Order: sequence, then C-alpha cells, then structure tokens
Amino acid sequence: MSAAPRAVVYDPRAIQEFRAAYRRYAQRSPARAQRFQLTMNQVIQRIASAAEQGSPYRQRYRWMRLRRFPYLVYYEIRDPLPVLVYAVAHTARRPGYWLRRRP
Repeated sequence: MSAAPRAVVYDPRAIQEFRAAYRRYAQRSPARAQRFQLTMNQVIQRIASAAEQGSPYRQRYRWMRLRRFPYLVYYEIRDPLPVLVYAVAHTARRPGYWLRRRP
C-alpha cells in the first residue's frame, strides 16, 4: 500500500524562477511554455508521491530533473512537515546558489 501524497510548499523565489522560465518559453513558443508547465507539474506530482526518489544533494536535500528542459527542482523532505521546494534552477546556474534560502 502506498503512502498518501505529501504536501509540497514553495520558497517564493522558486515560484519566481518558474514564472520567469515560463515567460521566456512563452515568448518563443506558447506550446513549449505549456509543455514546460506540464513537465513541472509532473515533477511536483512525483515529489509529492515519492520524494525519496530524487537524487541526493548535500545529505539533506534532493533534486529532480525536468525531462526535455534544462531545469532541476531542488527540495527538502521535512517530516512531518511538507516537502519544501527551494529552487527551480537552470542547469547552467551556479550549483548551490539557492542554499542561502533555507530557513
């Protein structure tokens, strides 16, 4: 029997990163922007249902890659609290830039 999905909450800067990326894709191709949003939703659903599947990062964090897009979602599993998404990071960004966001 599988566990109930976890709640997922977002650092406000992660939301800003997602929206900025979405706008960039929308300027070039509305269809590509929709695929980006759908892919992001799929990753968040995977995190909610099986957060432990993400690749470990620095012992307490994990990440999942968006298929066909150069973005990673960095998050922390906080039991019994919800999963906290820290960043929607482009793979070309400096790794770990978002670590100062942690509470």
